[in-house]
Amino acid sequence: MDDIASYVQQNRERFLEELFELLKIPSVSADPAYAQDVLNTAEKVKNFLEQAGLDSVSVEETPGYPIVYGEKILGSNYPTVLVYGHYDVQPPDPLELWESDPFEPVIRQTAEHPDGTIVARGASDDKGQMFMHVKALEYLIKNNRLPANVKLMIEGEEEVGSPSLEWFVKNNHEKLANDIILISDTALISKDTPSITAGLRGLSYVEVTVQGPSHDLHSGLYGGAVANPANILAQMIARLHDEKNRVAIPGFYEKVVELSTDERALINGIPFDEEAYKKMLGVEALWGEEGYTVLERASVRPTLDVNGIWGGYTGEGAKTIIPSKASAKISMRLVPGQNPEEITRLFTEYFKKLSPPGVKTEVKAFHGGYPYMMALDHPGYKAAERALNKTFGKKVYPFYTGGSIPIVPLFEKELGAKSVLMGFGLDTDRIHSPNENFGVWNFLKGIETIPYFYAYFAESFR
Repeated sequence: MDDIASYVQQNRERFLEELFELLKIPSVSADPAYAQDVLNTAEKVKNFLEQAGLDSVSVEETPGYPIVYGEKILGSNYPTVLVYGHYDVQPPDPLELWESDPFEPVIRQTAEHPDGTIVARGASDDKGQMFMHVKALEYLIKNNRLPANVKLMIEGEEEVGSPSLEWFVKNNHEKLANDIILISDTALISKDTPSITAGLRGLSYVEVTVQGPSHDLHSGLYGGAVANPANILAQMIARLHDEKNRVAIPGFYEKVVELSTDERALINGIPFDEEAYKKMLGVEALWGEEGYTVLERASVRPTLDVNGIWGGYTGEGAKTIIPSKASAKISMRLVPGQNPEEITRLFTEYFKKLSPPGVKTEVKAFHGGYPYMMALDHPGYKAAERALNKTFGKKVYPFYTGGSIPIVPLFEKELGAKSVLMGFGLDTDRIHSPNENFGVWNFLKGIETIPYFYAYFAESFR
């Protein structure tokens, strides 16, 4: 398989041209105005899977947008890899902040990407990363070097919470049966520091509302006599953390699985420049739970954050009122041991107890997700580690990200398989933001690396 690097370079321009075909279609799943574009993208993905040599390629109907499926089955004595990706993208807004048309991909040279970065909506999340797998399989199939069964499941609703994916997975257990799931929808620590995402935090998301008087009141006539929902909400939110910046909800940490000294040392061994981190974020100081490092607080410790807060008059000039209500959106990131439903219940009980007389407090629960952890001695992790080491020629680090990917624990629950999160993006890819980009080097390095994953994973089954 040592000719994979030359194969990638020989086909570099074709790979980019084909990816651009996908990037030009505005497959925005959140906006019904783009519905036909989403469907057109599914057909385009289907065509590329067929061209790569996959069998039984189909556009599978779901209650929402379709899932594109394809496979190459060698036999029952081979291990099976299920590849997951998505072909839908975030809305491009605000358009005025893009330096070029979000659906007219261009390659732009930057200091970080001297050989160019692909600028377009979906370049990194997830069309570019998904397409790496298609091209890697093209190489393996056309050169008769595929050492495992492979199945691809590419969905069109990831950016709106994958509402149809659970339905599809639950109704296709046999079709999707596998030994490992391979996903590229994450990032490397850096181009010089290869990594595998070994842990994800879970999520509990709520909206709270404090209701006071039946209508807005004149603050001069009623101020001091009526509870102000905005003031009350601010006081309640302030009591969600203690003096050590720990979440103050009773029972919040009770079932948290604490990491060992060795595990903490592994996390803190990741190359990290705190001053560069602060500069990137535009802050003078960092904040978080006492007793843990920045790397730990941002990845393997649970958190609670206000995502938005509103109430009363927020327009130009002054309007002297006591608002009738005030609201906030709050997210809690969870770690192994924490159950999103239980955490939502604990939050609701505690927050309502903070509510004083004179107001009514409502807590509305939204979506949630379980945390995920991959054992570093799992054959899937070891295969990814060897693959990255082969193509990067450097030590590969396990990386624990603070984000959530709810489909990963869903796959484990429904299909009984672990997921390897072997992404090739970077934190600077600006996913979900204007000027999203994906380095050409990263794109090609992914195509070069993925075939080795198949080879090393198959070896573990011999």
